[in-house]
Amino acid sequence: MRLFWRVFWLNALMGVVATVLLMIGPWTVSAPVRLTEAVVLVAGTTTMLAANAALLRWGLAPLDRLTQLMGTIDLLRPGQRLPVTGSGEIAALIATFNQMLARLEAERGLSNARALSAQEDERRRIAQELHDEIGQSLTAVLLDIKRLTDRAPESLRADLRQVQEVTRDSLDEVRTIAHRLRPGVLEDLGLMSALASLTNQFEGLAVRRELDPGLPPLSPQAELVIYRIAQESLTNVARHSGATEAVLELSVDPDPGGAAGGGVTLRVRDNGRGTGGEHEGAGIRGMRERALLIGAGLTIRSEPGQGTEVTLRVRTTEQGDA
Repeated sequence: MRLFWRVFWLNALMGVVATVLLMIGPWTVSAPVRLTEAVVLVAGTTTMLAANAALLRWGLAPLDRLTQLMGTIDLLRPGQRLPVTGSGEIAALIATFNQMLARLEAERGLSNARALSAQEDERRRIAQELHDEIGQSLTAVLLDIKRLTDRAPESLRADLRQVQEVTRDSLDEVRTIAHRLRPGVLEDLGLMSALASLTNQFEGLAVRRELDPGLPPLSPQAELVIYRIAQESLTNVARHSGATEAVLELSVDPDPGGAAGGGVTLRVRDNGRGTGGEHEGAGIRGMRERALLIGAGLTIRSEPGQGTEVTLRVRTTEQGDA
């Protein structure tokens, strides 16, 4: 029954009962009103208001839960739904809201997939241009400087060697940036070698790796997501956590979230100061978007002074699809 009719019939019932009692009972309303008559009227009115309040509170409680969920919903944390309780238009509203969330999550996933695919293509293009254009140009400059250094007077050789070192450092930096933009080792040697190489790229941070050699087959997209999230996690540790040590672990998870076929778990933890409940930045939200791209679950646990732990659980099937 719709909430409108519940309230209507309750009020109608209370009115009929009051009318019948006045018709067959000893109660009357005099002018001026007597004390006993006033007590009866106040009691009847109070009873009607209490019944209406109880009905409306019970009937509108699902709307309160819906309002709370609408104020806190985050499409980067999918699966948040309300149980369809109540009846009539309230149950229909909750069911419609749940369906809307499902559509928004699906559309967000498709949009993220297109955006991240375009982002990877752009990274690949920029990395290729850095390697082919700027890298080769700097290499040519280095050769020219070396030739000039061999021919220059002794008084200029020290300055030319300094210029040569600066140019060589610039070339190394360009190669490092190109490597971060496009992890060629991931495509050429696979995920394990790419992660092993990644752990050696952070100066001042000791990264211990624990890589399970018995991983199930993963799709190229899943391997790229795992690598990018590991890269972003370690970059955050090196830049913001103040940590001196970190652990990168990749292991087989026989039952991630109850998914058939098992899966793979990536875990990155450090001994830094933790996030302290800070608002998630663009880097973490980017990791959540990448996790959604392959239907993986991403959790971040951090306590002040106890470091941060990033966990990515990737579901796989026997065919290796993620």
